[in-house]
Amino acid sequence: MSNQDQYQRELDVIDSVQGKSGIQKFLAYAKISGPGWLQGAITLGGGSLGAALYLGVISGYGLLWLQPLAMICGIVMLCAIAYTTLSTQQRPFHSVNQNIHPLLGWSWLIATIMANVVWSMPQFNLSVGAITKNLFPSLGDGIATKVAISVALLGIALIVNQLYQSGNKGAKTVDIIIKLMVGLIVLSFFAVVGTLISADTIPFSQIFSGLVPDFSLLFKPAPAYQELINQTGSSSEWWTSHIANTQRDKIIAAFALAVGINMTWLLPYTLLRKKWGPKHRGLSITDLSIGLLVPFFLATTCVVLAAASSLHAKTDDLLDANGNIP
Repeated sequence: MSNQDQYQRELDVIDSVQGKSGIQKFLAYAKISGPGWLQGAITLGGGSLGAALYLGVISGYGLLWLQPLAMICGIVMLCAIAYTTLSTQQRPFHSVNQNIHPLLGWSWLIATIMANVVWSMPQFNLSVGAITKNLFPSLGDGIATKVAISVALLGIALIVNQLYQSGNKGAKTVDIIIKLMVGLIVLSFFAVVGTLISADTIPFSQIFSGLVPDFSLLFKPAPAYQELINQTGSSSEWWTSHIANTQRDKIIAAFALAVGINMTWLLPYTLLRKKWGPKHRGLSITDLSIGLLVPFFLATTCVVLAAASSLHAKTDDLLDANGNIP
């Protein structure tokens, strides 16, 4: 299917649901979603998943609400950017420079480039670790192996980028690959949580309560740690302050990692490349909800559940049966 055929199909779907209910529009738009999945693939990286791991470790199930709330805030911002871009049909960088100030536009561009560099480098290290430690341990972790894997990954990334830039079937193929990859990530974490559920190690009552925002965790340790702190006697005040400060740092970092500045740059230019216009504004909101919010919520929630079940306030490897250090 050519770009023009795809574009016309999207317009036909949009026109066919004019005047219909919100649910009917949502279901119709879901069939032609696209850029939102690219945003989802970007945000489901080592940063977001690592942050979810830390949240499960430091607070158990008490912060299940945090990352979905952060993502909703991020999606509101991205929807505003998409709405403005689709309404004006202007490139955001030039629009900001002309209508606000060049300093803001150039600062946005430079910050995006820096964020991309900072974000991309750890992904290579994470990938090398996954390949050499999990998939193919026999490869070893020497410098030559790390360089070879990194170069191969860079080559794949460049090929995928070129495929997407080619348009037509190439762009459609990349969209399908991204959806499959995001789906595979979510299903993998589902499998982990399913295993924990079958072992009866996840308390569902705590899960539901953890979805209710509790901002007190910004200032005090999680209950399970507070119980341990109370046993330290005279040093309890120091431990309370130390753990609360560490917990707050992790909470703020996790909230900030939901949406990156590189996503605010990529989204509008992706929409313009697809030649979306004012008619696509409703589609863009649905697209972000399906491709970004849903996979992010499912994946990060599963990571928090796994970390909370396995690592939160576990002292078996540190203390003996009497609560003493062996």
